[in-house]
Amino acid sequence: MKATYIDYKDTNSFSKTLLAYLAADEGLKEFYGNAPNFDGFADQMKRKSSFANRQLLVSSLKDQYGELLKDSPEVAKNIELLAQDNTFTVTTGHQLNIFTGPLYFIFKIVTAIRLAKDLKVQFPEKEFVPVYWMATEDHDFEEINNTRVYNKKIVWDVPGISATGRMKTDTMEAVVRQYIGMLGLSPNSLKLASIVEEAYLRGRSLAEATRVLVNALFKEYGLIIVDADRKELKELFAPIIKEDILKEKSFHAISKTSALLEEKGFGTQVHARECNFFYLTDEFRERIVKGEDGRYEVLHRDIFFSEEELVAEIFRHPERFSPNVVMRPLYQELILPNLAYIGGGAEIVYWLQLKANFDQYKVPFPILVPRNSAMITDDTVASKIYRLDLTFKSIFKPTATLQNEYVRRHTTHRLNLRDEWMEFNAIFGKIKLRAHKIDASLAPSTDAVKARLKKAINNLEKKLLKADKRNHQEALIQIERLKDKLFPNGGLQERSENFATLYIKYGDDLVRELIKHFNPLEFKFTILY
Repeated sequence: MKATYIDYKDTNSFSKTLLAYLAADEGLKEFYGNAPNFDGFADQMKRKSSFANRQLLVSSLKDQYGELLKDSPEVAKNIELLAQDNTFTVTTGHQLNIFTGPLYFIFKIVTAIRLAKDLKVQFPEKEFVPVYWMATEDHDFEEINNTRVYNKKIVWDVPGISATGRMKTDTMEAVVRQYIGMLGLSPNSLKLASIVEEAYLRGRSLAEATRVLVNALFKEYGLIIVDADRKELKELFAPIIKEDILKEKSFHAISKTSALLEEKGFGTQVHARECNFFYLTDEFRERIVKGEDGRYEVLHRDIFFSEEELVAEIFRHPERFSPNVVMRPLYQELILPNLAYIGGGAEIVYWLQLKANFDQYKVPFPILVPRNSAMITDDTVASKIYRLDLTFKSIFKPTATLQNEYVRRHTTHRLNLRDEWMEFNAIFGKIKLRAHKIDASLAPSTDAVKARLKKAINNLEKKLLKADKRNHQEALIQIERLKDKLFPNGGLQERSENFATLYIKYGDDLVRELIKHFNPLEFKFTILY
């Protein structure tokens, strides 16, 4: 593949806050720790050097993987490396989207793998392990129960139960067959079909199935897949669970930070609650709230705890306490020797709300690295872009804008009435002066007539452009089709299409090419063709 790169701001697809972070805006610097550069990583390793939970982490990961490690030597090697004090992780996380969901799921993991490689080159005496943190405790099933292949939506249409990672895949036969039916019969198609069948049609939980699928795609790169819905890992978190529920510390810290961000004109993504934990069982995941009588209630379940009972439950069954979106990052950083979190634009924004909470619990805040964002096309499309006198940068403009610009560039007629308006403007200056001499109160009337004429001329310009478009109809249709192909449903390709269509074409070379061309610390939008 060939690659070209453009600034994120030129895509018109990312938030003001993310762009400010990439530009190292002074107004944001108090909301994060080390900057996403090699100097920042050097300092981050010093902050994380005292990580004490290595043996427990290694033991838990071996238990999670089980027999899967026998066929994953690079993963097994990286798990063993985690026991060493000179080994660190770079982590990305995502929900358990069926069949990996949108393409950016793959981009997140590739960014982590490439960043680990780049850090190893920069700091050869250290070891760096890429990690995919599965959001196994998330319960928003409707966000993950579907994917799109060739713009056709495929849905696992069953009721969501408890945490999605605990759901069984026994009912996925029909949706798996539908997905595989879209793939065709090429060698790459058959290989992907085999991977999918092994993942989802063996009676596994959704967490286990996702591990099998993602491991098959990335095991040669040593990617470690973490399921933190584990009692032995939650035991490390139990003291913080207790303190945060009883003292509402995260609520106060994050609320204050969110207000400061908004005062500075930056957006926020999440809102902290007084209690930021759910009560989790195999049957349900429900919020914990404190009632007026001082007891703690599990909503909708008629379960109540006194303060003493709640504390006892936390330490007896920490696995039943599931962090929400504002506490999950703290849990992650507590159990991993982690240097950086790789997230999408919205994730980076909500992590900026969290630093004060990390500080009060004395947990090092990770370096925030926006995941690589990309568009993948081919030479045929690239040739059309150039034939239409467009560029990979200009193609991000709205369709109507591109069409209008094309007509103006290629018309044989002069479509703007700028010169004529300048003449009218000079005339109105003389008229206004004459009116003022006669009666000063007539000046506003002159301005009103001028404004009406300006509007009429603008409307005439639009009609001239519209009329001339008929002379370029074929090119304008090609521009529209090109936009539809590159921006499915009017958005970035990575936000809707599944990776399957690209895997069918490129096979395992897809991931290799992404790793080759992604540059995580350069912060550019990547276009591959």
